Amino acid sequence: MAFWITTILLALVVAGLFALALLRRTDIPDGAGDYDLRVYRDQLTEVDRDLERGVLTPEDAKRVRTEISRRILAADAERTVDTDSTRGAPKIVSAVVALVLVGGSLALYKGIGPIDGLGAPGYADFALADRIAFAETLRESRPSQARAEDSLTNLPPVAEFNTEYLQLVQTLRDTVAERPDDVHGHALLVQNESNLGNFIAAYQSQGRIIELMGEEATVEDFTGYTDLLILAAGGYVSPEAEQAARVALSRDPNNGIARYYIGLMLAQTGRPDMAFRIWDRLLQIGPESAPWIAPILEKIPEMAVHAGENYQIPTIGNGRPGRPANGPTASDIESAGEMTGAERIQMIEGMVSGLSDRLATDGGSAEEWAQLIGALGVLGRTNQAFAIYKNAETVFADDPSGLDLVTRAAQRAGVAE
Repeated sequence: MAFWITTILLALVVAGLFALALLRRTDIPDGAGDYDLRVYRDQLTEVDRDLERGVLTPEDAKRVRTEISRRILAADAERTVDTDSTRGAPKIVSAVVALVLVGGSLALYKGIGPIDGLGAPGYADFALADRIAFAETLRESRPSQARAEDSLTNLPPVAEFNTEYLQLVQTLRDTVAERPDDVHGHALLVQNESNLGNFIAAYQSQGRIIELMGEEATVEDFTGYTDLLILAAGGYVSPEAEQAARVALSRDPNNGIARYYIGLMLAQTGRPDMAFRIWDRLLQIGPESAPWIAPILEKIPEMAVHAGENYQIPTIGNGRPGRPANGPTASDIESAGEMTGAERIQMIEGMVSGLSDRLATDGGSAEEWAQLIGALGVLGRTNQAFAIYKNAETVFADDPSGLDLVTRAAQRAGVAE
């Protein structure tokens, strides 16, 4: 409430300053009527002087005064009409200015009608470290799969199926219930429950398949499970869905479906910058026919805005040329010895930037993350080093040795305790 009161008061103060400027009177005559009045008053003064010098007789002076007075009355009447006709204009303009400033500011901030809101009522401005901490809290405290499913309302209607098909599906359910260890039966149930829109039953059967297959469960089994969890939650990436996607990525770091869903999770938990990088890289890799391309094309412009990027959709599947692989090579180091200090810093900055971009999109080893954090600390870019460290904590949450290596690098850079 205090924010809105302050905002409205500031807008009213600015509008008041405009109104004062419009209503302020000046000594400059407003028009021809004012000029005529000055001339006639001067003529009356001249008549008195001529009378004193004997140039005019009292009768002539009286007659001239009468004529000048008549003209003064006529000029004053004309001036009054002009003044009355324009007197209200500054007040009207002042009211319009106040309305535009107050109403327009609120419309731009909150979003009214066709205007997109630029503000976030109720949220204070955060420093980078606070934004990252807030996103971490949001991610850790987000609802579970069960809570997300319970909160769903107004679900779209499911297509109607003939009675014979529904009876066959029910027979399949009964058969699988009698044979709970039948992987093939659960696979058929996943497909048919999905067809009916029963995504909860579908992911439960898919989860049973993963459980039965154990170490033999494939990446496709986990991405399918992730997909069904998210469908059952109405598009929300729950902690359970994130975990399934990360298992898929641990087996195939380049899996497009899992990477898309990790990006979606980041977008939903306050890290549009990371979501943007992941999705941009997926567009670069392609192919254009991949199932994740269409949803990325729909969402990435908004992610780019929130990430502060002036973005243009790249050519899908065209790759990204000129990206450094794993930091400086031996030839890079040798050539750096012949550079000036400024040239060497510029080269290191370029390599650090490239490595940061690659790790954010493609991932990398704990040694590479530690190298990047240390380099940023040396360059004095502690805010960025801290942000990279917090990202690395998420990446290596299930890898204690990798997390320890990254943490020690962050401590040396002065961005971790």
